[in-house]
Amino acid sequence: MNFQTTIILAPRKRGIHLITNEVVERLPELQGLGLLHLFIQNTSAGICINENADPSVRRDMSYFFDKTIPEDDPGYTHTLEGPDDMPAHIKAVTMGCEITLPIRQGRLALGTWQGIYLGEFRNRGGARRMVATIMDLGQ
Repeated sequence: MNFQTTIILAPRKRGIHLITNEVVERLPELQGLGLLHLFIQNTSAGICINENADPSVRRDMSYFFDKTIPEDDPGYTHTLEGPDDMPAHIKAVTMGCEITLPIRQGRLALGTWQGIYLGEFRNRGGARRMVATIMDLGQ
């Protein structure tokens, strides 16, 4: 049996946020053996897998994105929505908009130090929407 739902994430401040528990709590349908595909429906936020234990990794990732892709670059022409808009689009493309995770025995088969990250790249991005698709591979 396949399943699909939309997960709406609460607004967060700009930065990199660990959302693994929030995703799992909203998917009681995780069962058996399968795949979970997550697709974020926003162009100024991204998702990826990375270190889940040390919060300094998330701070360093935010630092890297902000230093590498700064606001107020005079070369940007897409500026109607504010100085953080175009850099947010570039950061989102860099991080990515989708991930696929294996499900084993009803749990995400993440490595010991892996978690799901939301990259919120706007100063006031608002709620973010993800489509979660579970593909059942049988038992």
